[in-house]
Amino acid sequence: MRFLISVIDSQTRSPHTSDEIKAIDEFNGRIQTEGARLFACGMDSPSSAVVIDNRNGSGIATEGAFIESKEFFSGFWIIEAANLEIARQIAADGSKACNRRVELRPLLGG
Repeated sequence: MRFLISVIDSQTRSPHTSDEIKAIDEFNGRIQTEGARLFACGMDSPSSAVVIDNRNGSGIATEGAFIESKEFFSGFWIIEAANLEIARQIAADGSKACNRRVELRPLLGG
């Protein structure tokens, strides 16, 4: 089963400390070695977002995030796990490593 682990951050939170970066790197290395990590990356702030709506060829582009909020996703992991219990443990380890809350969701489809 594949899962998305999204890192929840806030506009008021300080950037990662050097200890957090080290813990994230170690976590990434461990889940890569274990074969669980399919992809991982950080994301720029919501202020850099553009929402594009080209339904029916409308060509609308709006600067800024889809939803304005004091919290946002600042990164994510896509993982492979045998079951939800294992995915929950990986997500808990990721939360500890990055010192942020995370959201875990199963991915649908192939």
